[in-house]
Amino acid sequence: MAVNGKPLTNPPQNILKVSLYPTITPAQRRYVENILIADNYRMDCLYALRTLDLPQGYIGAGFLRNAIWDAQHEFVVPTPLNDVDVIYFDPHTVSTAAERAIKEALQMQCPAAPWQVKNQARMHIQHNHAPYSSCEEALSMWVERETCVAVRLSLNDTFEFLAPFGLSQNMKGTISVNPKIPRPEVFSRRVTTKKWLKLWPQLRLVNTQ
Repeated sequence: MAVNGKPLTNPPQNILKVSLYPTITPAQRRYVENILIADNYRMDCLYALRTLDLPQGYIGAGFLRNAIWDAQHEFVVPTPLNDVDVIYFDPHTVSTAAERAIKEALQMQCPAAPWQVKNQARMHIQHNHAPYSSCEEALSMWVERETCVAVRLSLNDTFEFLAPFGLSQNMKGTISVNPKIPRPEVFSRRVTTKKWLKLWPQLRLVNTQ
């Protein structure tokens, strides 16, 4: 397969086979759901996303990860989000113009949120991977294990999660390298530049390399 005349490369050789899709326990689910329900800002974002009915539309990364860290630190005021990362999967319309239109629609409903929108059906090109088959597969390639989480609100007001590595590490208050595709240099750089250990001083850095 080729895109813009350039052949796609195979997945990097350092992608490891790991056990994905572990069960999110009922206790973990209740804990995270209670965090979200108590956060009006995050709930507004989830309601806004739901109205668009995007294919495999979720809010991922720090939206859920940071909320858990804030709760573990017993913060009264949530840590401000740099981005509200919306992901979806549409292999038929992969233009950035489509992403901008979605972002504008979200801003109309929730203008205070710093929306970022990425169609995961095209993100494999940016990362030099083989095409992804779903948002969950794309999510499983992110740098930190604890960042590989996403959530959406269903039509019957239940929370639906994507968590290819489960939520156990998030509950342990760690920040660790993604074991499926470890990139320790990128991981270390992100830990430093994003100042996670300063913002959440009880976090434990787990470098599996």
